[in-house]
Amino acid sequence: MEGTVLGGSNNFFEIDCDDGVERVCSLKSKRLKGTDGFYNPLAPGDRVSLEIDEIDDTKGQVLSLVERRNKFVRWNVKKRLPQVMACNLDCLLIVTTPDEPPFRPRFIDRALAQCEAEGIEGVIVCNKADLEAFSDIDLQSRLEIWEDIGYKVFCVSAHTGEGIKALSQYIAGKTCALVGQSGIGKSSIVNALDSTKDLRTSSLSQKYCRGTHTTTKGMLMTLDLSAHLGKDSFARVIDTPGVRRFVLHDITAENLALYFREFKPLLGQCTFGMSCTHKSERGCKIQEAVYSGVISEERYESWLRICDEIDSGSWED
Repeated sequence: MEGTVLGGSNNFFEIDCDDGVERVCSLKSKRLKGTDGFYNPLAPGDRVSLEIDEIDDTKGQVLSLVERRNKFVRWNVKKRLPQVMACNLDCLLIVTTPDEPPFRPRFIDRALAQCEAEGIEGVIVCNKADLEAFSDIDLQSRLEIWEDIGYKVFCVSAHTGEGIKALSQYIAGKTCALVGQSGIGKSSIVNALDSTKDLRTSSLSQKYCRGTHTTTKGMLMTLDLSAHLGKDSFARVIDTPGVRRFVLHDITAENLALYFREFKPLLGQCTFGMSCTHKSERGCKIQEAVYSGVISEERYESWLRICDEIDSGSWED
């Protein structure tokens, strides 16, 4: 039998089995093929083959991992290993805010690059649109930059319900995950999409203006969107724990430009071809595009800073 991983920890996983039964399953062997070198063997959204316990029908053992369509990964700095956050996604909802906690465009650009590397559609969701800071011209300019290069941007308020219907329309029928810093309002958005979920939320630390970890492990859930779209409207959503510092996995400074989608069409056209660093060379098509306004200065500056972060190993929050 096969099933979909909903969540889990310590090598015990909640699995929605194809016979309609949710079971708690352990790994049959210590090493699961295809997961070597990762902090966690399985993540929400994974498909697995399993066998049912002969004595207790509510339990089972995972035999193998079904090949993943894609996976969203971050580098776990504490464990010094890559950590799979969600698998088999149609899109990743990268949640940000204008304030409380502060707007961090570099976090979004890193997450978008990781999405591009895995072939996942990155979507930006700006929560807390009811805040006064939402009208800030720098925020609006940055959101427009992402829209101009083809990313979908949703401005919502989990508090007032603004924009929730439009977001519901986009995710209906899809499997997606929410990623963002602690306190950004991911669980609040889930509650706004489906009021029956009532996920726990918490306020920001007043001292550091940072959120606390109310979601302690990723969990795949089915959301009923009928309150916004009518009957028989559902989405499968993975609410992931807050990430204070998102560190890229398996992306080098040399190949980062491949994952900035407005850079990619120009790669190889520079005077020095693929050897161009796009920083100081004459005949660099990337720099020419920046000077002419085809590539925004903000995104180019972000690319430079992320390259420096990769080379130095020092990442900003």
